[in-house]
Amino acid sequence: MDSNIFHNSNINKLQPNDLKVVCENIRKFLIVTILQNGGHFAGNLGVVELSVAIHHVFNSPYDKFIWDVGHQAYIHKILTNRFEEIKNIRNYGGISGFPKITESEHDAFGTGHSSTAISAAAGMAKGFQLKGENDRTVIAIVGDGALTGGMSFEALNNLVATNSNVLVIVNDNHIGIDPSTGALDRHLPEIQHSPSNLFQNLGLPYFGPIDGHNLNELILELNLIKSIKGPRVLHVKTIKGKGYEPAENEQTRWHSTNKFVKIKPATGSNQKWQELFGKTIIALSEKHSDIVGITPAMPSGSGMAEAMKMFPERFFDVGIAEQHAVTFSAGLALTGLKPYLNIYSTFLQRGYDQLIHDVALQDIPVIFCIDRAGLVGEDGPTHHGTFDISFLRIIPNIILTAPSCGNELRELMELAYQTKKPFAIRYPKGNVPAKSIDNEKLTLGKGKCVRKGKDVAVISTGIASQFAATAIALSKRNVSHFHYPFIKPFDIDLLKEIAQSHEYLITVEDGAILGGFGEMVGTELLKLGWQGNIQNLGIPDNFIEHGANEELYKVCGYSEAQIAQVIEHYYS
Repeated sequence: MDSNIFHNSNINKLQPNDLKVVCENIRKFLIVTILQNGGHFAGNLGVVELSVAIHHVFNSPYDKFIWDVGHQAYIHKILTNRFEEIKNIRNYGGISGFPKITESEHDAFGTGHSSTAISAAAGMAKGFQLKGENDRTVIAIVGDGALTGGMSFEALNNLVATNSNVLVIVNDNHIGIDPSTGALDRHLPEIQHSPSNLFQNLGLPYFGPIDGHNLNELILELNLIKSIKGPRVLHVKTIKGKGYEPAENEQTRWHSTNKFVKIKPATGSNQKWQELFGKTIIALSEKHSDIVGITPAMPSGSGMAEAMKMFPERFFDVGIAEQHAVTFSAGLALTGLKPYLNIYSTFLQRGYDQLIHDVALQDIPVIFCIDRAGLVGEDGPTHHGTFDISFLRIIPNIILTAPSCGNELRELMELAYQTKKPFAIRYPKGNVPAKSIDNEKLTLGKGKCVRKGKDVAVISTGIASQFAATAIALSKRNVSHFHYPFIKPFDIDLLKEIAQSHEYLITVEDGAILGGFGEMVGTELLKLGWQGNIQNLGIPDNFIEHGANEELYKVCGYSEAQIAQVIEHYYS
């Protein structure tokens, strides 16, 4: 396939009939390529015609395109001279699965999280206006799911006041990853038959709704809107998964696909941490009628979808609204209920103020089940759960934990129910380890001695304790191993014992070294007056790129083999 036909400079010149052929070829290429190599699938199939029409009518990079959420920007990348690179998208060393300003001048703003595009577009357009460049259009392409985020409402509220040249395209497909929920989801289908709507009531000129797969209609409407200056909204109806029947029928399942590989016989656990969370929360909810569950628009990804079906009155999808999710949970807790808020690590960053001000400050017993903690692979730096240990351990009143195996996750979820404190449980993406590192039950605030040796000790937390156990076995040295499932409260008594009997210490964590678990251990050792040598292993002070976790652990320096090498260094 000739990639030149897909370049945006050619798209500007083609006639509608030729553009339809381009759309057909892109859709065929995308289906084959993403099914073979992995990536975000259904959402991109839904914006083929919309992407081609925008690039035909507007002029990137002079006009700026901001995709919210950015996982549906694959066609945009194809049209901006990255056709061949799509085959390696999300692979280590390949292009990102999201827009990235360092990757291309056509990627106006990096978007991996939701609901940021309108704010960025408003600021960019106002900047152009102040520079006398008001002929440049900034286009924010926003999914209906992303409109539920608070920032989208804040930006829409401010947009008229900016009076700058912003076009908001609402890509309305009635689904994010899971089906959309809430009043906005009910409002959008009624707009066509309503004398006024949300956007008009905010003072924004409104156009639509139009068929987002009708290329001729899209081009006519976009050319009309292009001639108008100032903030305005175009409402486009699309079908997620368009052109691939399985994806149209099961849109959540086909949101993204894994790289095709031949299936090998299972050698360990095939259960994902998210599946184990889902089974455990159901078991707990059957036992305790006061348990409620909350997720900010990730019921399938978090493992909460089945519980929502079984207990529809007790489990809530609040939409892409992380700040609201945290404070909503606090309100539930104050009525005597036991809220389990399941939230991805990087999404919790967006509710950090609420966690401090609304939960921890008031010592309200919200249980945070922090999914995707640590490195998460191909989604890359927007989704790596790098910082949660660092930003949570400094907050008073909170209990912070990290299980190393499935048994510990179950125990911590049960213990959290019994504890009348804010309680955080961080766990990774991927499969639960087939084996536990020991058989010892958890005690609140206590660490574990996994293996008693001499001279050198490895102190680890969370899934990194599995890496450490394997590394110690590889090293064949008489190394001690201590696992801290409780990062806070921290078992200082165990650390005193470790300090008294070991000259060399290695800490390992699947999180940021800076401000993390290892630095905390080092600080406590200084207070004890320990005179030995310590080395912290974990995620360095960088944003880590996308790629398979096995590759990224090596990049960061805490793969099992690298931990073994550090151990060996102390014996050489």
